[in-house]
Amino acid sequence: MHAATKIVIITERSILDDVADLLEAHGATGYTYTSAGGKGSRGKRRIDRVPQVAGILENVKIEAIVPDHDVAERITEAVVEAYFDNYSGITYVEPVEILRPAKFRV
Repeated sequence: MHAATKIVIITERSILDDVADLLEAHGATGYTYTSAGGKGSRGKRRIDRVPQVAGILENVKIEAIVPDHDVAERITEAVVEAYFDNYSGITYVEPVEILRPAKFRV
């Protein structure tokens, strides 16, 4: 097992592609996203209803594995600076242990 850091970003579906581009530009080799629902300072977001406007009002949870905390911090700061003044979102990092470190540039 090898130490790495997982970035989690929960935000609006409408900026998924832009956030994904930012992740890759700052060192992530890939990412996974899923639909997300919940309640926060901007109200409830549900995933059990028919998506409005082709799903653009949905939330997504984006996860990426990066080599270390420094890379994760640079990415999360860039996401917050670029998007979270105008879009809902939260981000956090977690230490993880991975197999196949070459997949994540560890």
